[in-house]
Amino acid sequence: MVFSLNPLCYNIGKCRRKRNKNDGPDGCAAAASSEDEPLRKDKRRGNGANLMSMGKILVADDDQNIAELLRLYLEKEGYTVVVASDGEMAIERFNAENPDIVLLDIMMPKLDGWQVCRDIRKKSNCPIIMITAKGETFDKVLGLELGADDYVVKPFDAKEIIARIKAVMRRTGKTSSGSDTKEVSYDKLVVNMTKYELKVDGKVVDTPPKELELLYHLASNPNRVYTRDQLLNEVWGFEYYGDSRTVDVHVKRLREKLEGVSDKWCLKTVWGVGYKFEVKE
Repeated sequence: MVFSLNPLCYNIGKCRRKRNKNDGPDGCAAAASSEDEPLRKDKRRGNGANLMSMGKILVADDDQNIAELLRLYLEKEGYTVVVASDGEMAIERFNAENPDIVLLDIMMPKLDGWQVCRDIRKKSNCPIIMITAKGETFDKVLGLELGADDYVVKPFDAKEIIARIKAVMRRTGKTSSGSDTKEVSYDKLVVNMTKYELKVDGKVVDTPPKELELLYHLASNPNRVYTRDQLLNEVWGFEYYGDSRTVDVHVKRLREKLEGVSDKWCLKTVWGVGYKFEVKE
């Protein structure tokens, strides 16, 4: 873990302050500057700061140093942070706190990140960003198939985490205060991005945020062909550094939900190019 922690610690504060009794064994708790201390105290007391939270984030990681550094950095950005050190605690905190987004490590005691992700997806469409040292393609695809919205490999830069969180929350409408309804509808299909709701043949279908965003983007531009790279750029955003298989995974999951619903539209593969939402005349 030292290898994965140092780049994060370096980017937050370079650990240059003298160690004190509150520092961990590697001294990295010193990454927070003296300017951060009033903010930390005010947030823990719940008064005096008068800062509007940008959202609530659940950080689930058994590495206390990484969890604490993420908490400090996220709170400095204005987020409310809840920390869990194992899988069972992560589920308990999720149920109790109803966070806006989850940062989820894979290798945790009691229940691993895969199990936690499955449990959350059974009852919620809350965005999930996997943060882990497991960087193999298989692990990334598995995380996405289980319902994760993004995947970050350790070591990482804290600024990248902030950018990804903002991108996910922006796409899921967590920071939106507008009153205009964003919705597209076709025969037996309604995609409502204001409510973040998918209705198929009149019934609400639980759908992860990223799948909804992809379907909405395609359905808002019927019969237009998009390459995988275009979809990564326009749906996932410029902050995303994944590969095109991510698009394939999400299209496959959408097709499982939409198969046979209507003969007036379909999610079609344009071989050698990409995908389109085809509407038949």
